Amino acid sequence: MTSGISRRRFLKSLGAGAAVVASPGYARTTRSMRGSGRGDLRLVFYTDIHADGRDETSAALAMAAEAMNAQNPDLVLCGGDLISGGFASNSKEMAPRWNAYMNMARAIRAEHHAVLGNHDLVGALQNNGHDGTDPRSDFKRHLGLSRTYDSFEALGYRFILLDSLRISNDSHRYEGWISSEQTEWIRELLASTPRDVPIVLLLHMPLLTTFFAATKGTTFQAQANRVVLNNVEILDLFARHNLILLLQGHLHVSEAIYWRGSTFLTGGALCGGWWRGPYYGTARGFTSITLKDDRIEWEYLTYDSSTGHPDQ
Repeated sequence: MTSGISRRRFLKSLGAGAAVVASPGYARTTRSMRGSGRGDLRLVFYTDIHADGRDETSAALAMAAEAMNAQNPDLVLCGGDLISGGFASNSKEMAPRWNAYMNMARAIRAEHHAVLGNHDLVGALQNNGHDGTDPRSDFKRHLGLSRTYDSFEALGYRFILLDSLRISNDSHRYEGWISSEQTEWIRELLASTPRDVPIVLLLHMPLLTTFFAATKGTTFQAQANRVVLNNVEILDLFARHNLILLLQGHLHVSEAIYWRGSTFLTGGALCGGWWRGPYYGTARGFTSITLKDDRIEWEYLTYDSSTGHPDQ
């Protein structure tokens, strides 16, 4: 497998500045909302990095970090799957991949937050080197976190970061699920949050998507390891609050949905189709977002013009 970008080409691009391309297929989009009234907040949202420690992909990650920095964001948000293959491996095997991701994360200049992806659950399979430790421990240790969900405030916006994964004993091995512990925490957090405060939700597994209806047919039922199973319960918690934006990953496609006053953005993938090219027409890239007083503006940006060979 090759990443579709050469070391020589990468070094040349650094000399000229990393290219950021807004394809006609990813036109800037605007949607109205009730912001904080305290001015513009610029975000970069990227997801599904799948760092694998190879020189080729590490070079691409350095290019991506430079392209994100060029957007001059106030905040950078990551939607999970920081590394590849953690689920069936152990900490020692994954160390080079964590190093590759962390090198990219350190190159990002803005304040940076990340949520857990399924590939970040290291050693989750008992028969693949799991030594009885918490599969989330590597993620927490590398990112300096005490737990995998959190909340913070920026310019009058409330950001909520969720852990959207549950390990299962079936053939799927994991499923999308917001734990009861987090559900109670959300209730308590919202009880002390004024209803007009604009809220941004960040998680890995999709809470709402049209991807499977569009690619498999309208009656296709998404599998448990592709979406959050208790999504209705979670969304109902926010029914009387100003939930303006939900940022989600996992599917490697760029998608936008508007439902009950909230914008759902599925963020494509920094690795595209797992470093092999575009995936269902979405090239590797990230989303540039501006939260304004009365609207959201966003655009999916590709940071590398090479296409490799497409998966789909």
